[in-house]
Amino acid sequence: MDATQSSTALLLRQWRAVDTAELVGLHRDGSMRRWAGSGIQDEADAARWVHEQQRGWETGDRFAFAVVEPEAAGGEERLMGHIVLKGVAPGSPTAEVGYWTAAHTRGRGVASRALRTLTDWAFTTFAGDGLTRMHLLHQADNPASCRVAQKCHYELTELLPTAPPAYPLDGHLHVRERILRATGRPTRPG
Repeated sequence: MDATQSSTALLLRQWRAVDTAELVGLHRDGSMRRWAGSGIQDEADAARWVHEQQRGWETGDRFAFAVVEPEAAGGEERLMGHIVLKGVAPGSPTAEVGYWTAAHTRGRGVASRALRTLTDWAFTTFAGDGLTRMHLLHQADNPASCRVAQKCHYELTELLPTAPPAYPLDGHLHVRERILRATGRPTRPG
């Protein structure tokens, strides 16, 4: 993604083992622990988590990306967040997206830019497998995620009731349809 005057460039790339120390630091943030729920407390937890993300690429059912600011101060990448496409299966029209952002990047449009990039990539990459719809779920008491979904043309379609223990609070289901230009069926906004 290109940088503009109002935003920092960002890059989506696969998670790496070298990300573990920085990942632990990001998960010290109370909001991160509340919304992400990954349970990362130390470098061993972070290493397991990164390994799970890498394994998803190997199995082809979960495509997780580190969202990074390329060559930040000091000439090194800086982690800005995480975005994932999950539940991709040949012949299935639906997959799910999820994301989180680091405390130092919130309010800078990182989540919406990453979500637009991932959405376009997924609809292009998996069109031949039948992917036409993406789901985005978040807790109903997370208005920031609702704004990100709406900015990226994911329409709020359903209020989901609590389902403990996995979903202790009500949730929102947002849906985005892929554009199928030749047929006139739902399409992704340009």
